[in-house]
Amino acid sequence: MYALHLSTWVPSIRSHPRSLPLRKPSFPFAAPSKQLGNRAPSFLHSVSAVLTKEETVQDDNLPRPTFDFKSYMLGKAAAVNEALDAAIPLRDPLKIHEAMRYSLLAGGKRVRPILCIAACELVGGTQAMAMPSACAVEMIHTMSLIHDDLPCMDNDDLRRGKPTNHKVFGEDVAVLAGDALLSFAFEHIAVGTKGVTPAQIVRAIGELARSIGAEGLVAGQVVDISSEGVSNVGLKDLEFIHLHKTAALLEASVVLGAIMGGGSNEEVEKLRIFARSIGLLFQVVDDILDVTKSSEELGKTAGKDLVADKITYPKLLGIENSKEFARELLQEAQTQLVDFDLEKAAPLAALAKYIASRQN
Repeated sequence: MYALHLSTWVPSIRSHPRSLPLRKPSFPFAAPSKQLGNRAPSFLHSVSAVLTKEETVQDDNLPRPTFDFKSYMLGKAAAVNEALDAAIPLRDPLKIHEAMRYSLLAGGKRVRPILCIAACELVGGTQAMAMPSACAVEMIHTMSLIHDDLPCMDNDDLRRGKPTNHKVFGEDVAVLAGDALLSFAFEHIAVGTKGVTPAQIVRAIGELARSIGAEGLVAGQVVDISSEGVSNVGLKDLEFIHLHKTAALLEASVVLGAIMGGGSNEEVEKLRIFARSIGLLFQVVDDILDVTKSSEELGKTAGKDLVADKITYPKLLGIENSKEFARELLQEAQTQLVDFDLEKAAPLAALAKYIASRQN
């Protein structure tokens, strides 16, 4: 059994993307067609679990004014949904726009865009400054889900209780809908952002592009695909996969908000570490829930990682050590917020606590 302390992981969490090389995994890295046959990769997990009426978030480690997390999330999500609806109206060619809207407006709590808005407001910006970027990260997240559901990837039939995009519109249109969302996300930031300097917009676009390409989400996905069924995948490989596949877009969401809000370099980097910590935290919790909850409790198929013979935190560390690691990641995230205004930091602190304590 591994013994794990956050000090082992903090250097990677705190590395700037430009200094985070694509380390070669310790397991044999073969093309999927040779190594995996027709096996599908794992699903790209989302922080957007369903927020129930019973769920509340209290932060015991960061003293702060009373904060109504549920009302905050519902209000911000409503604003994001309205902005997304306006950003991609129905127009010709009708079919592609129907397909884009079908998945983009399918529901969810909009955690990524809300993280973007909260980070912007934390450093002195406004919701309006962050909204185009917030919509962009949700468009890219939706693209990743559409593509993950395809037969060549996860081959899933349902997403949030509805038929997946390719089941409704066909594989060809689903691929194109994802492509269109990806490209429009960058256009939306460039054209739609107001009250922000061109330099900030260019910097934000660069951050977002890096987070989803071969140094970010794609890197994590391809290493994850190649790790299935491989016996000698270790903690460093697992770290690489989830820092890139799961944490990268969460990091971009927070960093884009901080940039658009005019945050200093020091503030941006503190929030970068915060976002990486909650990105890994989400994955640790997700792995624990996968082996401790039923499919009914999770709202998705439980035990899927075990069936796919995937390396997870509980498999390497055990349940209790995984829970301890989650607590240490939460503490690391909270530490990054102590120098900010407590009232303005309350949404991010509450989101971190929610991710740590969620039950589905």
